[in-house]
Amino acid sequence: MRWVRSAGLVVGLVVAAAATGCSAAGSDTPRIVVTTNILGDVVGEIAGEEAEVTTLMKPNADPHSFEISAQEASLMESADLIVSNGLGLEEGLQQHLDRAVAAGAPALAAGDHIAVLDYTSEDAAGTPDPHFWTDPERMVDVVDAVEEEIAAIPGVDEEVVGANADAYRAELELLDAEMVEAFSAIPENRRALVTNHHVFGYLADRFGFRVVGAVIPGGTTLAAPSAADLRDLASAIEEADVPTIFAESSQPDRLVQVLASEAGVEVDVAELFTESLTEPGEGADTYLTMMRTNTERIADGLSS
Repeated sequence: MRWVRSAGLVVGLVVAAAATGCSAAGSDTPRIVVTTNILGDVVGEIAGEEAEVTTLMKPNADPHSFEISAQEASLMESADLIVSNGLGLEEGLQQHLDRAVAAGAPALAAGDHIAVLDYTSEDAAGTPDPHFWTDPERMVDVVDAVEEEIAAIPGVDEEVVGANADAYRAELELLDAEMVEAFSAIPENRRALVTNHHVFGYLADRFGFRVVGAVIPGGTTLAAPSAADLRDLASAIEEADVPTIFAESSQPDRLVQVLASEAGVEVDVAELFTESLTEPGEGADTYLTMMRTNTERIADGLSS
């Protein structure tokens, strides 16, 4: 049985228990707080029943802008380990992360343990791209780092955590092989991606895609495109003969629909799960499910 990871279900219990100096379950079970729900799922797989994992970001939320309560901020400061994405992703949460670390909470930023790519678009060029999870190989590096940190928490069974990590690495390797096979069916001249904002740099790097552009400039969903930005991207779509552009599930697809209209060509719009997991039954309730769904939709959209 896996520990409950939904912040909505466990935060109240944990915070109440913290006031009495013991864990939510009334035991000495270590407590791990994770910022994003994608990493929360991965960390939960590795920790298993050796730690209680609380994920702060709710399903279908935007990691660039989600916020937490005062109780959740307090929970971070008392955690045995905080796991964050890093690389500037959690824009609305950084002050709380900094405060928790200053208070002495052990912390791991996953972005510190992967080969980082910088954005190459003019508006964000040279700044680190935080969306590394679109590459399963880099997620293996994250699993390695998380395994080491969890195993070092007092009271954790290192062998159990090691076995959990081994099993999850095998799942990631299988996922990677499936993606290689699915994308190999896309003609070379069709391997071009257009999305809401720049989120597929690592996937493009790993699987040989070109990133034609993004509707929202820069690396954050908090920016807004100008009319000139949309015209330039429409021209790029025409030039690249892109058959499908992709809208993120966590963001309204209105801008993508407008862009498809601006392009003046036959362009389909498909939804991808890119920055957040969903509620169970909505198509992307785990990292592995999300990646497999996206792989199928990208392969279908660009092969047509």
